[in-house]
Amino acid sequence: MLDAMVWIWLGAVALALFLEAATMSLVSVWFAVGALAAVFAAYGGMHVTGQLLIFVVVSIAAFFTVRPLTRRFVDPHITPTNADRLLGQDAKVTEEINNDLPSGTVYVDGKTWTARSAGGEVIPAGELVEVAWMEGVKLFVRPKAAVAA
Repeated sequence: MLDAMVWIWLGAVALALFLEAATMSLVSVWFAVGALAAVFAAYGGMHVTGQLLIFVVVSIAAFFTVRPLTRRFVDPHITPTNADRLLGQDAKVTEEINNDLPSGTVYVDGKTWTARSAGGEVIPAGELVEVAWMEGVKLFVRPKAAVAA
């Protein structure tokens, strides 16, 4: 019959893997690796203190050796979208913005965009505005004078 510590460590492996599967954030997988090493130590008859030491050392070693390799999968580099580049930029109104009609365009970042007023006011052509947010392919803007106030 297997020693009770083998079963305890196998339970720790299962618990750590269950938590990892539930979170999918590479938080507890290191403990599963450490507990698996402790299973082998317990199966070999090592004292509980040695098992705990192996668990801690292997868990830390697994974290510091594998974590940098997996970082790019867990925390991928986010590529800016058009919305990210346009938010907060100045734009020039090329067609009067009137939410009631609805009409309006602005020129920003080398392109003409459909635009609506963020505050609902009519903004005449030629005005300088700031991009507040984007919904689909429509920019919501506010007059620069309102931004400064």
